[in-house]
Amino acid sequence: MDISPELLAAIALLKEKSCASTPAIESVAEREALRHNLRLACQAADWENIGICADDVTEAVTTLEQYLKGLGYGAPENIDTTAWGDRPIYLKFNTQTMNHYFDEYVGDYRGVLVALQSPEFEIEGIYGHFPLDLFAE
Repeated sequence: MDISPELLAAIALLKEKSCASTPAIESVAEREALRHNLRLACQAADWENIGICADDVTEAVTTLEQYLKGLGYGAPENIDTTAWGDRPIYLKFNTQTMNHYFDEYVGDYRGVLVALQSPEFEIEGIYGHFPLDLFAE
């Protein structure tokens, strides 16, 4: 696969924004650039694993729905949230199988990691931490 200069630039920006904490998004233009570059990278990947650390299950599912819509996927189905209550949670979602799982989360981090799955080493990798509300409208 030939990697376009635009895709290489998108991956470079995602790597720059990837760090141990969620970066502050300073402007609407910066938010839109991050969204655009994440979409571009995801379109080039075979599929993604999306990991969300949130204050509660409602915030996690809302974030997942926003990210999936923003990345061009349909809404997730069959997400049963009844057992998780109002406590910090980790939600992992696989866009290839459209399956998810929840786990308890005790850390302080809140945000989203996106793991791009691709045989192309220039694309493959884990990017983030991105804001929970990156694709909020």
